[in-house]
Amino acid sequence: MTSVAKGMASAAVVLALVAPGAFAANTNAPQVKVSPTVAADLRSSDQAKIRSALDEVRLAGKASGAPFVAPIVDLLKKGVTPELAQAALDTLADVEAESASQTIADYTQHRNVRVRQAATKALVKTKGPAAIRALQRALSDPDAMVRGVAANGLGQLKAKAAVPDLFVALDHRINEAAVSIGMLCSAQECEQLSTRIGKIPFDVVSAGIEQALFRADVPDDTKIKLLGRIRELGTQEANKFLKEQLKKWPKNGSARVKQALDQAVQATGGGS
Repeated sequence: MTSVAKGMASAAVVLALVAPGAFAANTNAPQVKVSPTVAADLRSSDQAKIRSALDEVRLAGKASGAPFVAPIVDLLKKGVTPELAQAALDTLADVEAESASQTIADYTQHRNVRVRQAATKALVKTKGPAAIRALQRALSDPDAMVRGVAANGLGQLKAKAAVPDLFVALDHRINEAAVSIGMLCSAQECEQLSTRIGKIPFDVVSAGIEQALFRADVPDDTKIKLLGRIRELGTQEANKFLKEQLKKWPKNGSARVKQALDQAVQATGGGS
């Protein structure tokens, strides 16, 4: 057998061992089916049936669960126990339906803290203007977890208009706000973040500055100013941070910023 023939035979063996369609996009993946009684169960007064139906919709996922968003929203509007409310909110989060955001937002003001936590987490998944408004309000929630999730969520949802609220939150020791500010800040706002150095723990502020340093839309001049602020500290903590950023700096990244990083590392304690 020639080498070409042997190669073709080997290829045939490999292809025979691979599941059909393995090299093609899985566009025909089967959807998880739900029981035909799910919609009726969601509208029933039987809490066990409702809970079971919610679990089934969650397992079904985004595509198969979408048709059941309306009855779940109706369930929440009608009012349910805190336990069922949590389950319903978790289900809407998994389905990721923006149409549910306004109803979920109402539950961020629920008296039960676990319900508020579930609602805040769900809004990060369902997104939209109603979600952003509710997350901004949640920054002042009495519960630390709710506040932290809201601060993180605003960054994930790219809510640039929320940056002033995030600064207020950061100044009130909601540390998660720093990263979101770094993800969203304009040049001026990024520089404003650096003014918190010395007032707020360095690891908190630097986590936000790190986000800004690696954003393509933040000007080099701003990044160099941020590095200058850290360089002025002259501490081992600052040196460690600067070294970490230098190691991560992309090969195709700004040469000016890399030079500023190099100089800042040397000025705060030398190289590795």
